[in-house]
Amino acid sequence: MKNIPYLLILPRFITALVILYLGYFVGESARQYILILMYFGLFTDIFDGIIARKAGISSEKLRRMDSQTDLVFWLSLGFASYFLNPDLIINEWKSILLIFIMEALCYIISIWKFGKETCTHAFLAKMWGLSLLLAFTYLIGFQKAGWTFDLAVILGLISHIDVILIILFLPQWQYDVPSFYHDLKIRKGKQRKKTIFFN
Repeated sequence: MKNIPYLLILPRFITALVILYLGYFVGESARQYILILMYFGLFTDIFDGIIARKAGISSEKLRRMDSQTDLVFWLSLGFASYFLNPDLIINEWKSILLIFIMEALCYIISIWKFGKETCTHAFLAKMWGLSLLLAFTYLIGFQKAGWTFDLAVILGLISHIDVILIILFLPQWQYDVPSFYHDLKIRKGKQRKKTIFFN
């Protein structure tokens, strides 16, 4: 049981590499396979955390590995989207650059303050992940940006602001902090009730 979360993280990392390969070398005919792999990756992402918390083995090492694998996974989908729809991505370069800057800021501030990368797995970040799923479904499957892309950008901006606030106000580095609100409760010394499904 204790090895299952790791066995779910590894396929997601491999899936990211396969997505990059399909997007760059196979192209148009690989769209449906990339979408299948994307949903498979999301499935492993949901259940590795749930199983780890259920088994009582949700450790710093596991959560940091999960967080960095998530980054690689979503980046692979971003690059695959560019390989398949370069014009659509170029047209939205300002919004995409903003999200990259916000993501970089989260890492820079966390490493500057704690000497470690951020690993909050915040609730708004999970919502952003779902919006990315929708946006990439439209980009890769239907070759459209539209409202799904706009939603992902807006949620991405909000979730990154939430993470930055969490980092700035945390008294010491901690993984699995659901929100800035919970961060403030931690500063007051209050213990939060953890759940199997969300941190």
